[in-house]
Order: sequence, then C-alpha cells, then structure tokens
Amino acid sequence: MADHSSALKTPLFDEHVAAAGKLVDFAGWMLPVNYGSQIEEHQSVRTAVGMFDVSHMTIIDVHGGDAEAFLRRLVANDVAKLQEWGALYGALLNETGGVIDDLIVYFLPDRYRCVVNASTRQKVLSWFSKHSLPAMSFAEQDQAMIAVQGPQALATVQELWPGCVPDSLNPFSACRFGDWLIGRTGYTGEDGVEIMLPVNDAAAVWQTLRAAGVQPCGLGARDTLRLEAGLNLYGQDLDENTSPLASNIGWTVAWQPPERAFIGRQAIEPQRGNCPTKLTGLVMRDKGILRHGQDVTTSAGDGIITSGTYSPTLECSIALARVPKEATGPCQVEIRGKLKAARIVNPPFVRNGKVLVDEA
Repeated sequence: MADHSSALKTPLFDEHVAAAGKLVDFAGWMLPVNYGSQIEEHQSVRTAVGMFDVSHMTIIDVHGGDAEAFLRRLVANDVAKLQEWGALYGALLNETGGVIDDLIVYFLPDRYRCVVNASTRQKVLSWFSKHSLPAMSFAEQDQAMIAVQGPQALATVQELWPGCVPDSLNPFSACRFGDWLIGRTGYTGEDGVEIMLPVNDAAAVWQTLRAAGVQPCGLGARDTLRLEAGLNLYGQDLDENTSPLASNIGWTVAWQPPERAFIGRQAIEPQRGNCPTKLTGLVMRDKGILRHGQDVTTSAGDGIITSGTYSPTLECSIALARVPKEATGPCQVEIRGKLKAARIVNPPFVRNGKVLVDEA
C-alpha cells in the first residue's frame, strides 16, 4: 500500500473526507478521484452543475513596471492584447520550443495573476526567477480555488451570492467580489467560474454549494470532461519535448508583432504552417478502451495516443493522439496486441453539452 503521509492537503481536505471521497495522491496532493460514481459526477457537469477543488493549482502574482515585458517574453501568447480584467490561455516555452507549462494569465488593475499546474510548480517558479526583470516581483499566493462548472453554474453562484458575478462577465474575464477573484474559465467544456478565495473561506463556500445541491466532483470526472472538450493535460498531451504547434494549441501563439522575441520563438517559427504532426481526436469503433501510450496506425503513418478514456457522453472510448498531419479517416489502435478500429476526428468531442462528432 502506497504511503501518502507526505502528500499535501488542500483547505478542503476535511470536506472530501466527510463526503466519502476516494483520495489519491495527485502531483503530491491528496485529492478525491471520485465520491462514488464518476459517471454521475461527469453528467452533473454536462447537464446541471458540479464543483471541483482545484486548490492544488499554483497561483502566482506578478507586480511592477516590468511585469508586462516579463510576461511578453515568457508567454507565447501576448498579454499586451489583454484589457483590464481579461484573461488568456498560453504556454511557457523553453529555448527549444517545448512546453514548460500551460497557464491562464489574468490582467488585474494592479498586477498580473498566473494560474499554473500543480505538477510544474517548482519548475515554473524557477523559470520565473531565472528570467526576472529589475522592475518587477512575483510571489506565490496561498489561496483556495473552487471551480463551479455546468450549464447551471452561473445561475447557482449568482443566487447564492447575489452580485458576485455580473451578467455582463464574458468568458475569459474576471471580477472581484470582496476578497474573491472570480474568473469565467474552466476545464470542462461547459460554462462556469473558478473562484480564487482566502483559505479560511473555502470550507464555508464548499458547504454552501453542497447544501444548494451542487455535486462535488473528483479528478476522474475532471479528466473525462476535459478530454471530451478536447483540452490538453500537461505531462501527457503537452511536455517539454513537444512544440505547441504539434499539440493543438498553435492558436495560442501570438506571432504579431514580429519583433516580440518570446522564448522559444526561434525554435518553433520554422514549423509555422509546416509542422509534421498534429494532435487530433480519435473515436473508438471497436470494443476496447483507448489509453495513453497506445500505438496508432494511419494511412499517413504511425502515431501515439497521448490521452484516452471512456466518454460518458458519447458512450464509447475517445482519445487525443499525435499523428502525421496528413492523417484522416479510419485508423487502427493496438490494444493488448490486437489492432482495433477507430476514426480520426477533429476535437472537441463535446462543448456546452452538444456532441460535435458522429456517435455511430
């Protein structure tokens, strides 16, 4: 039996125990994989509202006159495009064009806020230190974070805390509500908010949401939801050895203005419009479950599955796979020594509750 005694606990750990969450070690944190039925948790987000403890995510605030210049150098997307209270999704690249991490950057009145992955925390903090500029500072924030997701998420939060989220709040923007920062973002393919709040407020907010009927959801549902939405998982679909152009996030690279010398630009610019591989979707046509690391055979050459799972919405297995850019149509996946039929499709598979691929 694994020893998890050294694993970190979020401010909501006791809430997970009280709700009979099945706890596992995830990136050094004890987090619930589910609270009973992963499929029920998944469906609650697709059809109504669910909530996730994402307090393990790393929140870093960047201050000072050089903050914008610093982030324009480190993030392949361009924070100069942001209006106040806006947010963008982007990637930190190394000098060879690999992805150090993917992150969300908020432009607040007095700072930038970066939300990065738990598994990359130390690597990102070290990268920030290495490239720091004179007129800036950055600091990790000790806050809790709760994601409320689903078609009823906004209405639920607005009813419980009137005035917390204005109807005018656009996707990928944020607002203040007392000590909270609320971003209209998520990782599920559904509408919703991510609430960053003081650690001491977290349990009461979680309990209020639970009392209102919001379904607690674990890492299992988080993974099936994000994969249906065609969203990448760092360490599987993205890594330090792979270009963002080969990871279906080329759209996040801001090439203009041409003089912005973001780290990794020189390495990936020759691949622009000429990347030999792509990250695309697969839908299983035979019996079997698609999993990370399985080999894919296409008419244009071989590839590999980066993420795979059973899709509760499509009721079959789906995957993201890195394959030759010319690959289309039918393909085969090796599962336990046998070739199984699948089909290449364009992700996402599901967005805002709507299936976007043929289910047959």
